[in-house]
Amino acid sequence: MRAVPPPLAADVFALSRLLGSALDALNEGAQARGGPLPAGGPEAVARRVREALGEPLPETGRGAEEAIRTLVRVLAEGAADPADPRCAAHLHTPPLALAVAADLAASALNPSMDSWDQAPAASVLEAEVTAALAAEVFPAARAADALVTTGGTESNQLALLLARERHGGVTTVVGANAHHSFRRAAWLLGLPEPVVVPTPSGTIDPEALQDVLARTEGPVLVAATAGTTDEGLIDPLPELADVCAGVGAELHVDAAYGGPVLFSRTHRRLLDGLDRARTVTVDLHKLGWQPAAAGLLAVRDTADLAVLGHTADYLNADDDTEAGLPDLLGRSLRTTRRPDVLKTAVTLRALGRTGLGALVDRCADLAQELADLVEKAPGLDLKGRPTLTTVLFRPTGADDETVAAIRRTLLAEGRAVLGRAAADGRLWLKATLLNPHTTPGDLADILTLVEGSTHR
Repeated sequence: MRAVPPPLAADVFALSRLLGSALDALNEGAQARGGPLPAGGPEAVARRVREALGEPLPETGRGAEEAIRTLVRVLAEGAADPADPRCAAHLHTPPLALAVAADLAASALNPSMDSWDQAPAASVLEAEVTAALAAEVFPAARAADALVTTGGTESNQLALLLARERHGGVTTVVGANAHHSFRRAAWLLGLPEPVVVPTPSGTIDPEALQDVLARTEGPVLVAATAGTTDEGLIDPLPELADVCAGVGAELHVDAAYGGPVLFSRTHRRLLDGLDRARTVTVDLHKLGWQPAAAGLLAVRDTADLAVLGHTADYLNADDDTEAGLPDLLGRSLRTTRRPDVLKTAVTLRALGRTGLGALVDRCADLAQELADLVEKAPGLDLKGRPTLTTVLFRPTGADDETVAAIRRTLLAEGRAVLGRAAADGRLWLKATLLNPHTTPGDLADILTLVEGSTHR
């Protein structure tokens, strides 16, 4: 007799039972962890995972309930939890519960966004939401659009691809503060190594860019940054746009980090000049509190996307397209892809621009509060006042080896997750504040942990 197949996600009663088990396991794992990171370092984590996993592909399975409880629990116990205020190293947010719930619904329905007959409603939802978000980036453009991506790396690669196809080749000019994905994208696309503009102040100087462009031949795409990974700095976008316009270069802005600041009435002025770019990268799994992935590439003119057009007869045959079935293959370089837009659509509907803007403002305020605390602490130095939500600091008089050791000690003990960044020829501890539930007391705790580790 053949075994009875396990229930499908469409069986909402089975899904409800398993979801309850998963939530219980998440809670049990978090309690066992007891902090922002599992204590003991890589070897201890690996040992616990291997013991729980046992044989990865057993001959006979142990059933859905046991598998969910065991593996979700060990994953949660061994997680770096961005919902813990002391987990503040990276551009990795605690996702909103409503976005997680929407992501579950997307997984259960499992549409694939490569043909209309696999995703009838999802394709409409994606078109409407991306158009609205593109209008946020390019409010005066009549034909703006945006593609859903897996994040900044894919978005930046697409921006270079579109520029290459427009010109039959392109040289990319980036600041030394630019994301590493530009170098990788140039390599993947067979483009020259990007020309780098030094950024001793942390951002691109317009005069330095002018000098570099004067020595660079052929079509040029300048990639500016709105929210650098290390310091959260924003290049002077209006001035850079002026330089590009003066020499006929195109401008791309990597606003993966800073882009959602557009939702904030208080801080959106930081992105003045963003709409003068030809393409813009935005990640909503950063200052948008979405589960990864939730990236976008916004384009000022949807005609630029025509080069992505592709035909696979079983997905978008000409006669189907002529009969009115939407052609989705030109919306991505991927074929099978999730309806990641659902969680974003739910978030936008639930919170609106005002609600999202308030979350952005809260995190920006937290960064200023942490900077205040560092400035008042006699044993700590502050790199500079934060622009977005990133704060760099270090113990006064400590050498780089000590700073690195403090970070690793806190990681090994599971007490705090802080990042590291090199600036001004020194190594700094980095706090990236993306948790709007963080309190001033939590910020003080982070500094207390650092100061305690300094004097060991």
